[in-house]
Amino acid sequence: MWGSVHHEVTFAAKPSEVYEAILDSRRHAALSGAPAKMSRVEGGAFQCYDGSIEGRNVELIANVRIVQAWRISDWDEGVYSIVRFELSKTKTGAKLVFDHTGIPDDARDGIDAGWTDHYWDPIKKYLAKKR
Repeated sequence: MWGSVHHEVTFAAKPSEVYEAILDSRRHAALSGAPAKMSRVEGGAFQCYDGSIEGRNVELIANVRIVQAWRISDWDEGVYSIVRFELSKTKTGAKLVFDHTGIPDDARDGIDAGWTDHYWDPIKKYLAKKR
């Protein structure tokens, strides 16, 4: 009934730049092309992709970890999944180990592809423009 997704992605950028691309409202909107209201505090709410994704920050460790209770707005009321972004420095930039758990089975495949299409590729493109 509940699925999960695991990705490991490298970026030619510092972990802090990837962290900011995910959590900064202005940067997130720039990379996604859609309005974003991202909280930067634990317990704070966020909405992105023009409100189609929403949730709360569970744990934030600057430039290292983001854990969020995350949901697509058309999921049944009260249904949340957990996303975990773990960042580390590499010789050439940053490595992201990403886990998304508690995904409704019927949404898993779309969400798996969506992380690459709507996050990893746009973050890479956005950060490349900043160089």
